[in-house]
Amino acid sequence: MRLLALFLSLLLLGSCGLTTTRPKIEMSLAQAAFMAAKEAGADTQSPTLYRKAEVYYLKAKSAYRRKYFNKAEQYATLSKKFSEKAEYEAVRKKALEGNNTP
Repeated sequence: MRLLALFLSLLLLGSCGLTTTRPKIEMSLAQAAFMAAKEAGADTQSPTLYRKAEVYYLKAKSAYRRKYFNKAEQYATLSKKFSEKAEYEAVRKKALEGNNTP
């Protein structure tokens, strides 16, 4: 009876890791958004938002490597959000600077 209870508890604990899916799409989207922000020059045009995006992207990668997939998904989503904001700010500032020069 004890052996059966031990087996069932191990099975339950082991299956928890199987139900969590890897956030592959979120990680890919975060990476693409971060690279787009970098190419738009957000590191110089919008450094605060760009740094936040970078920090969250690195946290997402670290959490993914450690198999904390829920945290990785949250950080990837935040990284994508800040990357998109940083890219928008960079493009907007470049467009405004382009309009001001005669």
